[in-house]
Amino acid sequence: MKEILWLGRGGQGAFTAAKLFGAAYISDAQSQYALAFPSFGPERRGAPVRAFTKLDTKPVLDRSQTEQADFIVILDDTLYAPELQNLLKPDGRIIINSKAPIPDTFTFDGEAVAAEFHLPTVNTVMLGIVSALSGYITEAQAEAAISGYMPEKIQARNIGAVKLAREAVQQ
Repeated sequence: MKEILWLGRGGQGAFTAAKLFGAAYISDAQSQYALAFPSFGPERRGAPVRAFTKLDTKPVLDRSQTEQADFIVILDDTLYAPELQNLLKPDGRIIINSKAPIPDTFTFDGEAVAAEFHLPTVNTVMLGIVSALSGYITEAQAEAAISGYMPEKIQARNIGAVKLAREAVQQ
C-alpha cells in the first residue's frame, strides 16, 4: 500500500488535495483503490489538520492514521518538524511548500504558483508536485479529478497550477 500524509492548516485544502489524489489514482483503472480521510476535531480555521491518502491494488479498508508514509506533503512550512522523518518509510520523502530550503526535504515555493493562478491556497500546487515526484498519478488523471470534484469556475486555474508545478519538478 502507498500512503501519503498531508499536513496543513484548516482552510488550506489538505483534505481536498487528499481526496483529489485518491480520485485521480482510481480514475483510469479497475484494479486500483483509494481511500482519503481527514483527522481533525472541532478546531478553528488555521488549526493544524492532517489528511491521508491510501492507495492500493485491493480495496483499502484500513482507516487508521498513517504511521509510515511514502510521502509527507506539508502545505504550511511552520508545520515541519525534523521528527516527521520518523513517519517515513525507508525511501519516503517530505515535500514542503516553502520559499527556503529545508535539509532532507524537497521544498517548492507553491505560493508563487498559486499567486500566478490567483488561487487562495497551495493544495493543488502541492498535488502537482507529489504527483510528479511519486509517479502514482498522471497529469491527465489529476485533471480528471479536478474536473470531477471542483466547481467549474475554478477548474481551469487549478488544472493550470497542477500542470505548472509538475513541469517545474520535471525540469
